[in-house]
Amino acid sequence: MNVKLLVIGKTNNNNLNDLINLYSKKLNHYVNFEIIVLKDPKKNSNKYTQKEEEARLVLSKLKKNDYVILLDENGIEYGSVNFSKYIQKKMNSGLKNLYFIIGGPYGFSNDIIARSNFKLSLSKMTFSHEMIRLFFTEQLYRAYSILNNEPYHHK
Repeated sequence: MNVKLLVIGKTNNNNLNDLINLYSKKLNHYVNFEIIVLKDPKKNSNKYTQKEEEARLVLSKLKKNDYVILLDENGIEYGSVNFSKYIQKKMNSGLKNLYFIIGGPYGFSNDIIARSNFKLSLSKMTFSHEMIRLFFTEQLYRAYSILNNEPYHHK
């Protein structure tokens, strides 16, 4: 299974980039993991137009059989152990590509919501899009370390 994190715009904070890269490299020990950074569309005073442009970029990367999970504050929340079980179920299902998507500053367009298979919340709190990249990458690494009975996660 390929796991991909699809994001809008690059991370300018080098400290965050270093940590995201650290967990990405660790993840590749377990799974083919990739972060796909889409060019941030020009900031538009109309949030609807900006969401639609982001949707066009995101949807252009997805294929029919890709499983799409939106990282959304209104999604289902899991603890780390239950998230690892969820990942295991997806691995066992024979998926080829599992996409996690972080939306832009105004959230997801209706087209992306309609295309998605699931919504996952990392927290009900709001975080910057750059921070979510780090939090998610670390939690995905934690999930794989749990599945492999490694001592990273303490119960």
